[in-house]
Amino acid sequence: MPEHIPKAIGDPAIDLERSHRPHSPAEDVYAFLIGSSFIVIGIVLLHTAGLITGGMAGIALLVSQVAPIQPALLLLLLNIPFFLLARRTMGTAFMVKTIVVNLLVTALAAGVPNVIAIDRLDPWFAAIFGGTIIGMGILSLARHGAGVGGSGVVALSLQKAKGWNAGKTQLIIDIGVLAASLPILDLSHFALSALSAAAINAVLMVNHRPGRYTGY
Repeated sequence: MPEHIPKAIGDPAIDLERSHRPHSPAEDVYAFLIGSSFIVIGIVLLHTAGLITGGMAGIALLVSQVAPIQPALLLLLLNIPFFLLARRTMGTAFMVKTIVVNLLVTALAAGVPNVIAIDRLDPWFAAIFGGTIIGMGILSLARHGAGVGGSGVVALSLQKAKGWNAGKTQLIIDIGVLAASLPILDLSHFALSALSAAAINAVLMVNHRPGRYTGY
């Protein structure tokens, strides 16, 4: 097509060009705030209901059941070794963004008790809604080149290197985390915890398939 002839709206060439425009720093910051907030609220709901979920967040929730430490702080501490993995497999920018996200999650979680007080919480709602918004938070971060750390870094690394679906990889990891909670949780809490993990991974499996999203 000659350069002087304007391309039609919906032209695949225009769509491809636009899809490869990187997000601006302001857009990244906005996405990190949204993603971190979703993750914090989801963790608060699950923790209040006495539930576990998958991934590193699930491990943090699990440890918080037996130790008087906030899950968000545990999440930061447990993720430290995975920051190096993130740098090696996903690049320095991904590692730096992931560290920023973890600091944001910790800071936001520290302020939650000052703005939210939960008097009544249905565990089914906590499992489904809490898991879903954690998944949306992770999705927001992944689409802007960041992760929550831990198993999420592993899942995204395998998706980048081998094309494995991040949601399915995360689900396999989550099964192991949930299995570790069996000695602590009763059957009903275990079932709802599994439901929360499924809600997280459903968001990722539907919305974060390789090749579906070509933005940065």
